[in-house]
Amino acid sequence: MPLTLIDTDRFSGVMRDRSVDRANRRLLVTNFHGTEQEKDFTLPANCGGFGRVRHFRRETSSGWPPNPLPIDPAARALGVPPANLLTAQVFQNAACNWRCWYCFVPFELLSANKKHAEFLTVGQLIDLYLAEANRPAVIDLTGGQPDLVPEWVPWMMEELDARGLSDSVYLWSDDNLSGDYFWRHLSDADRDRVAGFKNYGRVCCFKGFDPESFQFNTTAEGALFDRQFELIARLIGHGLDVYGYATFTTPTADGIPEKMARFVDRLQSVSDNLPLRVIPLEIKPFTPVRPRMEDVHHTAVENQHLAIAAWCEELRQRFPEPMRAASICDVPLR
Repeated sequence: MPLTLIDTDRFSGVMRDRSVDRANRRLLVTNFHGTEQEKDFTLPANCGGFGRVRHFRRETSSGWPPNPLPIDPAARALGVPPANLLTAQVFQNAACNWRCWYCFVPFELLSANKKHAEFLTVGQLIDLYLAEANRPAVIDLTGGQPDLVPEWVPWMMEELDARGLSDSVYLWSDDNLSGDYFWRHLSDADRDRVAGFKNYGRVCCFKGFDPESFQFNTTAEGALFDRQFELIARLIGHGLDVYGYATFTTPTADGIPEKMARFVDRLQSVSDNLPLRVIPLEIKPFTPVRPRMEDVHHTAVENQHLAIAAWCEELRQRFPEPMRAASICDVPLR
């Protein structure tokens, strides 16, 4: 049966309409209690089920670059030494416009399903956060696709300012580079607040390294692969502190070195140094992922190891060792 591709722009509008109450400044937030996702947690859900503590680790598998995100940007902003492990308080919006097969979130938690979500204000989220003992100094706004509700980030910044927390808390958010809601739904003042907030970083995820792997990974039209570069260029141009993830699962091993070279070319067309701010992520099957996997997905998991080797070789050829060894926070994009 041919794959039915997502109409990204239409579906984004549907998911946004279901997951934000703009008049009352509320968004639909996942409650993890009783979900399949909860089975993969290192620690039980917190914040009344609406939060979880995530452990970000610098160490990765052999052959994969260390992952300094968001460890190093958070440490720099908070004025503490960078470590090899960082905990973050995660809140997860309950909607996404794509269906990446490797996503560790069950698809039912991406569909604005109120069975496992409630509308909350950012004030309620901060109340839950402050009620936790030994709370992390990092708040991670994840999804789903947080940018379906781009108001979430400036609302949270406003709340942190009002509570006197903007210097002691680092805010981190994800973006799958699928649409222009940051510009369409935010005012100039909101965008400037996001760009000017000292303790904020945004990580944008490239879902593949060519149109074929992008379409395979997201179930979106392969033509939208190009949009990712346009959107990250606009975010960088607006002055945000931008970083990147990339996933390299692909259904075919044909021509990986050449495709990877073109991918790095595209990154450098945005900014010469952008590849040094992008961290490839190894895909491992979490509990919700395993039932989705067919033979082609197992092949894609194997092929990502060929792709990461090609990525590392491209960076070796393009950047001297001192640049590759520099802190990701010190890589200039403009």
